Amino acid sequence: MDSSLHVYNTLTKQKEVFVPKEKDHVRMYVCGPTTYNFIHLGNARPIVVFDTIRRYLEYSGYKVTYIQNFTDVDDKIINKANEEGESPIKLAARYINEYFIDADKLKVKRADVHPKVSEHMDVIIDFVRELEEKGYAYEVDGDVYFSVRKFADYGKLSGRSLDDLLAGARVEVDQRKKDPLDFALWKKAKAGEPAWDSPWGPGRPGWHIECSAMSNKYLGQEIDIHGGGYDLVFPHHENEIAQTEALLDVPMARYWLHNGFITVNQEKMSKSLGNFFLLREILAKFDPMVVRFYLLSTHYRSPLDFDDEKLEVAQKGLDRLKNSYLQLGNSLKVAGNYENGDKLKEVTLKAMDDFIEAMNDDFNTALAIAALFDLARGINTYLKESRLDKKTLEQAKSVFDDLIGVLGISFTTREVQGGKLVEDLISLIITLRQKARKERDFTTADSIRDQLKELGIILEDGIKGTNWKANGEMDGLIEKLIEMIIAIRQNARKNKDFKTADLIRDEMKKVGIIFEDTPQGTNWKLE
Repeated sequence: MDSSLHVYNTLTKQKEVFVPKEKDHVRMYVCGPTTYNFIHLGNARPIVVFDTIRRYLEYSGYKVTYIQNFTDVDDKIINKANEEGESPIKLAARYINEYFIDADKLKVKRADVHPKVSEHMDVIIDFVRELEEKGYAYEVDGDVYFSVRKFADYGKLSGRSLDDLLAGARVEVDQRKKDPLDFALWKKAKAGEPAWDSPWGPGRPGWHIECSAMSNKYLGQEIDIHGGGYDLVFPHHENEIAQTEALLDVPMARYWLHNGFITVNQEKMSKSLGNFFLLREILAKFDPMVVRFYLLSTHYRSPLDFDDEKLEVAQKGLDRLKNSYLQLGNSLKVAGNYENGDKLKEVTLKAMDDFIEAMNDDFNTALAIAALFDLARGINTYLKESRLDKKTLEQAKSVFDDLIGVLGISFTTREVQGGKLVEDLISLIITLRQKARKERDFTTADSIRDQLKELGIILEDGIKGTNWKANGEMDGLIEKLIEMIIAIRQNARKNKDFKTADLIRDEMKKVGIIFEDTPQGTNWKLE
């Protein structure tokens, strides 16, 4: 197979071998959200897609410098701030914080820099001033516009001609412009709006200039990858190319990557149609890893249709992978040296090769996930054998870890509806502790209390019963609680207290956790 990475370049309308400007260093700029509300699912797709692309480039051995901006100065922000009686800068800062809450849940890695427009006015003003000096921009009463017709290659990204644009595409009506196609680089201040001093008087930047200025500041000329949603191809990225290449006389980016739209009933998700969904609302119903898995289940350039049923299908698929992974981990605890894992070794290496081949074909995460399912099936088959080879399982787990890491997936058990599963597990453990105390088995009761304390769960005994509070990180807690319950159950079986052992098994089944007793111990999986 061809081991080269191929990417689809929106600029050339074809797949190309990926060759960064510097041999082992990829410089990558991705347009971030305009921060006037919680992010919606349409915002989440490029965030997850380009995070995964970054992860794969790093897995492939590249150093990646990753920049994602925040537009915190914009008409939408100003309008929302006026509605809520808050300053635009404070409102934008609040929603930037909310963005990180959602992005962190999706395991999106922080960019090397998250530049904000409000903190880069000097860079933006210099960029506009130099365009004016070079003859590509002109001022009209405090507003500054870019002369589109002076940039001969305008339209090369979107494939639109000037005649087509003039005939009725998205052109701002402003009689003061020399040409209807010209777009704003700097906007004169209006009463009640945030403004910054400039050579043209108080004002603020147009939308497009910010990314040109900040990309050049942090990544220099001719970056490797510029990414964003397909809706940014025109006018945003088209205008970025025009103003950047007009000033610098070099290509802005070697490769332009754009993810497809999210649709609802085959219609593009948009606020104007009223069919958009806030990510925060979706994360209240579905595990963040399920949402991430769903967003990667389709090739990033293809449309992705949304409804709850599709997320439920994604949840079942992720649970299948998770169960194989968990049983693999359980089996490693009892594996020995048998050297009988040739078939699984073959499956493991093929899955890794297939995964890499899929990702090298324009980051085809759908086929990469298919390779993960092949690996899971191979593991499930091998675990049915009576003797398990430790080295074989360790190799399979190592590859599994690497591949899910590229996708940004972690196999912590789903915690939907405010962590209800955590509550159910702790409630069961408290019930078992109360049973031990009632039977005057204070050694067991104290041991349960101390084990929970080590996990950051503090018990408080009162007249009306036992309450608890979390005093530590919740990530990975469910797996630790389940292992603790298994140990309590094993101790009950050892003491021939089969009534308690059966009670634990049945209660766990009620919350969707299935126990499987084997000669090597008790394994568990999601129902």
